[in-house]
This record gives sequence, C-alpha cells and structure tokens, in this order.
Amino acid sequence: MPAIVIDHVTMKFNMSKERIDNMKEYLIKLLKHQLFYEEFTALEDVSATIETGEVFGIVGLNGSGKSTLLKLVSGILKPTAGSVTANGTISPLIELGAGFDFEMTARENLFMNGSVLGYSREFMRKRFDEIIEFAELREFVDVPLKNFSSGMVARLGFSIATLVKPEILIVDEILAVGDFLFQQKCEKRIQEMMAGGTTVLIVSHSIEQIERLCSRVMWLEKGKVRMVGEVHEVCGAYRQLS
Repeated sequence: MPAIVIDHVTMKFNMSKERIDNMKEYLIKLLKHQLFYEEFTALEDVSATIETGEVFGIVGLNGSGKSTLLKLVSGILKPTAGSVTANGTISPLIELGAGFDFEMTARENLFMNGSVLGYSREFMRKRFDEIIEFAELREFVDVPLKNFSSGMVARLGFSIATLVKPEILIVDEILAVGDFLFQQKCEKRIQEMMAGGTTVLIVSHSIEQIERLCSRVMWLEKGKVRMVGEVHEVCGAYRQLS
C-alpha cells in the first residue's frame, strides 16, 4: 500500500481584491456586500503516488505551490477538488515554530509539544536529555523561545518531531535554517528513518540536498506538475532554469 496518494488535486483560494485594515471596516463592507475577491489557483490537477519508505522531494520556484501541497498531505488544508490519502501517522515540520508558545521556555515547550503529539509526560521526561542534546540547546533550556534565533527554534522542532520515528515525515525548508553541521545531523537522522521504513516528503530550495536525500522528485511550476521522475533526471532539468 502506498504511503501517500495525491489524486488529481486542485486547490483554490479566494483572495481579497483590496486591503482591509481592521475588523470594523471588514464588517461594514460585508454588510454592504462590498467585499470583492479574486480566485487564486495554488494547485491544479496534481497527482503523485509515494511509496512506503520513499524519500520524495518537491522542487519549484517561490509561489509554485510546494508548501500548499505539503499542507494538504498533512491534513491542514482540504483540497478544492481531488483527494489526498495518507496511510500512516504523520509528523509535519512545515511552519517554523508552529505549535510553540514563544513566551514559554524550551523545557516547557518540549513537554507541551510532546503532549500535543500524544506522548506522556513520563515518556518526555525519559527522553528529555536526548532531545535537548540533539537540538544543541543545553545552555538555553530555561530561556523563553522569544529570545531564540530561528535556527534554535528549528533545531528544537526537528528534535521533538523526530523523537519517535513517524510513519510519514513532512519537511518544508526547515533544514535550511540551521548551520551546516546541524543540517548534516538532520540529514543523517532522515536517512536513519528511511532505513527504518519512514516515508519522507521534503521541500527544499537546495537541489544538492534533494539529490542527496531523495529517490524521486516532483517539479511544480505555477501550481502544475511540470515533471515527476528519478531525482537526477528531474533535478538536471530543473537546473537548466538557472
């Protein structure tokens, strides 16, 4: 059974044609029927089948629909048309800091995030040192996240999300935030997950990273599939853009 089936998916959004600065203005325009929208198609008729244990990459320029597709697979969004089926537990690393309270410390966020993921406090207590050591945050464990750099937040998020090997791991550009050595650690953990049967769906602007990690790749262009195939074939064609 495939891990993920994306079947003729289209995703459309209604975007306001004018700027509305506050709720009062919005309500007045709503009551007067003066709200006007433009329909924006983020994805159009996208299909792909991702096998269990596969590391599947998505490339494309900004605005091509990559992150929207990951949110559909994660269940954050529902498609306008078509369907997305994911067979397995999903651990999404999509938006930096999503699920964290930046007023709370790293320690507090670790236990809160673990609870959201369904882990008991006792389980998180046993794995606490492992998580903090991997994230390289020992000296900052009792510092509020609002004082963290984006790279530190990314390290904590990745460490928690990959604590227990999920059946499906979804990663959106998060590996680009940390330094080079931490990126190597993340890639090594992803490769360990792959060896253990975890399916990985990854978006990255680094073609070299996609080539190192992925077996197949989808190239999205303005919301449409331009190409799907073996990593070197697709990445080779994509490189021609530059």
